[in-house]
Amino acid sequence: MTDARTVFDRHLPDQLPTPQPATAYAPSNIALSKYWGKRDKALNLPLNSSLSISLRDWGSTTRISPSSTDEVWFQDRLLPADDPFADKVLRFANRFRRDQMMPLKIETSNTIPTAAGLASSASGFAALTMALVQAFQLDLPDDTVSMFARLGSGSATRSLWHGFARWERGHANDGTDSFARPLEVRWPAFRIAIIPVDTGPKSHSSRDGMNHTVATSPLFGAWPAQAESDCTAIQNAVQDQNFQTLGQLAEANALAMHATMLAARPALSYLKPESWQVLETLWTARHEGLAAFATMDAGANVKLILEASSAADVKAIFPQSRLIAPFDPL
Repeated sequence: MTDARTVFDRHLPDQLPTPQPATAYAPSNIALSKYWGKRDKALNLPLNSSLSISLRDWGSTTRISPSSTDEVWFQDRLLPADDPFADKVLRFANRFRRDQMMPLKIETSNTIPTAAGLASSASGFAALTMALVQAFQLDLPDDTVSMFARLGSGSATRSLWHGFARWERGHANDGTDSFARPLEVRWPAFRIAIIPVDTGPKSHSSRDGMNHTVATSPLFGAWPAQAESDCTAIQNAVQDQNFQTLGQLAEANALAMHATMLAARPALSYLKPESWQVLETLWTARHEGLAAFATMDAGANVKLILEASSAADVKAIFPQSRLIAPFDPL
């Protein structure tokens, strides 16, 4: 059985070069076609492919430099060695270093507004992966870098690029064919609106919720095949820049994912009454002509997808929303 150490050993030199200072930025991303369920938990291998859009300047920057001892800094604050975030970062760095003594100073900062209630693990592990690759002067193909990022956080595999990216589920047991690639699509009018509902910690982590749903939901059996079909249909809509089809598919895909959770035993609901109020308001507005659609991850917050022509109307209906233009220059 393949483990993460074997994957890294296969792609890295026996002896790493002396690390050099390196900096990398990665945007966070929102899945338009959801990833929910793993075929291998240790390797973060998904049961279905997924497709996402990046969040431009909402993301993470990681700086790495040689040091006399390991240090992890977050938002300009040195973290104690027993801090869970610091431990997670160093354990991931150790996958590169393996048994080699190469102390590092790792500094991470996020530009994701706290009030937006978005997780930063995808952009954080993507930035960390790219910074480590640069620091150790590794000449690796993007597929391999994306695969490495997946071993830190599943969704990180899609956060190496700006724009749309598709993460392939793959079929190999060792995960060598499960990575993301960017779509060669520029859609300047595409917009995302983040509507915060609950920015506090979740009662169930995404990982726990996913495992519970897979293990107990009678609706989950139909999810992987439907989600795979959705992903391909959503990719086609993106490539055709067919907003109506894309919106309908993305919203249905998100609701289907949440349906599998609601059918779990006991039921699991990340959506709050306020989330449903946002959806009801959206559906009413759409009936009256608004061209916008919703997507929701394992959390209470609602994200809308729309085009620039609808931005003013969305802002008027949801004044608390934060608009992002993924294809605007940084």
